[in-house]
Formats: sequence, C-alpha cells, structure tokens
Amino acid sequence: MAGGERKDDRDGTVREFHEAVNMTAGELEKWLATDESASVGQSDGGESVGHSSGRRIVGLLRTRKADLTDDDLAHMRKVVGYVHRHVAQRPAGDVTATRWRYSLMNWGHDPEK
Repeated sequence: MAGGERKDDRDGTVREFHEAVNMTAGELEKWLATDESASVGQSDGGESVGHSSGRRIVGLLRTRKADLTDDDLAHMRKVVGYVHRHVAQRPAGDVTATRWRYSLMNWGHDPEK
C-alpha cells in the first residue's frame, strides 16, 4: 500500500472517530465517574467493556493525530463501529435516562447532543 493511501486511511479513521464521538474528553471523564456509567455494559465482574473503552477514548481525544499508534487507530475503528451499530438500535420514546443512552455515552457518544 502506498504511503498516501495509508495517510488517507488514517485521516478517514480519525475523521469518523471524531464524528462518532461527540463528547469532549472532559465531558466523558465526568460521565465515567457517575454511578449510571458504571451500571451498564457487559462485564465479567470487573469494569465493563464500554467503561474501559471510555477511559481509552478520553486518552485518544487528548492525543495528537501524529502521535496515534496503529493500536489507537484500531480502537478508534472499533468505537466508530460500536456507535454506528448502537445508534441504529435506538428505542422508541424518550431515551434520556435509558441504559441504551448510558451505554453509548460510555463510548463517547451522547445521542441527546
């Protein structure tokens, strides 16, 4: 693969990540400290996958694009996929205080924004 294509892939991943993640690092960090955040998601008794991802997203939001690793970009693609899949499953009615919204927020996307 030519270097230009890689840069385009990288730029596309970063752009899609920032489109999917509509919370700031500060907003997400504050959310992750709440009981509601800790109450949702799949877990094996410890921290949920989404909560762990949220902590990683905070770090990614604070990382300069030039400093992102291949592993960072892979996680960004995972976040984009999760947000797109989950948004498509929006329940009917008011979603303000729902597990659906809380799960999305753990992944950096607030559907109420």
